[in-house]
Amino acid sequence: MQTLQQQQQAFKIEETERKDSLLEILSDKYCRSILESIMYKPKSVIEITSDTNIPMSTVYRRVQNLHDNKLLHISGTITDEGKRLFMYKSKIKGMKSKFDNGQIEVELILNN
Repeated sequence: MQTLQQQQQAFKIEETERKDSLLEILSDKYCRSILESIMYKPKSVIEITSDTNIPMSTVYRRVQNLHDNKLLHISGTITDEGKRLFMYKSKIKGMKSKFDNGQIEVELILNN
């Protein structure tokens, strides 16, 4: 019997500043909870708040930070009432980091 192993796409980060930024973001429990909540299905801030029990203002701040660091796909619609509704989905499934001999390696595992 053969087993199929799903190939994960990974992206190695080269810039030191970007590595530091990603390590800082993923060390934040709220950012990790948000990414986990939106890994497989796009969600609005209200849905994320409901799923994670993180205060809405905190979700907005963390989503902005994740967006600024290019870790989110954003899509939007306009409701029947004319309001804009943004949906967020994680661009990453995980991260691998390694500290060896004074060097930091960071690799993002992309979310297909």
